[in-house]
Amino acid sequence: MSSTTHMVRLRTTPESIEVALEKSALIVVDMQNAFASPGGLLDLGGVDISGAPAVVRTIREVLDTLRPQGVPIVYLQTGYKADLSNGGGAASPNPRKELALCMMRNRPELQGKLLVEGTWDFEIVEALKPRPDDFVVLKTRYSGFAGTTLDSLLRAREVRYLFFVGIATNVCVESTLRDAYFHEYWPILIRDGTMPAGSAAAQEATVFNVESFFGWTLTADSLRQSLV
Repeated sequence: MSSTTHMVRLRTTPESIEVALEKSALIVVDMQNAFASPGGLLDLGGVDISGAPAVVRTIREVLDTLRPQGVPIVYLQTGYKADLSNGGGAASPNPRKELALCMMRNRPELQGKLLVEGTWDFEIVEALKPRPDDFVVLKTRYSGFAGTTLDSLLRAREVRYLFFVGIATNVCVESTLRDAYFHEYWPILIRDGTMPAGSAAAQEATVFNVESFFGWTLTADSLRQSLV
């Protein structure tokens, strides 16, 4: 670490760690209408999204905390081509498990409407629209590292520490966070900036996994207070 690097101690769980903000990035995972808005994919699929407005507000607070510190903001956005050719063919398990692909196959009235590029469902929620200087990485699998430019984007900027927010905690957030750990990044989950697809137990399971095996967690308020 360069002698000019400024380290900040965060009150993370299970123990405090030090990070260099100039070597950090915020990963905003799939904050799209599909996952956070009434009438979107999760809502249509019967998933409780009542916690989404609070998550959106918290992510706004995190953005307001980290942007003035010069921390790059990277949005991950799941999306398929209109012909679904990048969703996976007959040999891929993705069309058998990914909710949008399953619902569009089983409900003809939804064909071409869920997580398809250019649709309302695909768009990032209005309250969290990326700014011109933010980065947007499109993905077609749960992990933001699977078949994308995310790793090269981060390494080109010498990023080592990753803060995570988004939906769903137990699916795309956890998948990307695990891959970040395997790529030698330091993953930090902002607990109240995430929401699961499923019950509170699903959220608790991911938090347990992160704190025990893959990284660290903290709250948005704790992050803000650490940077005051």
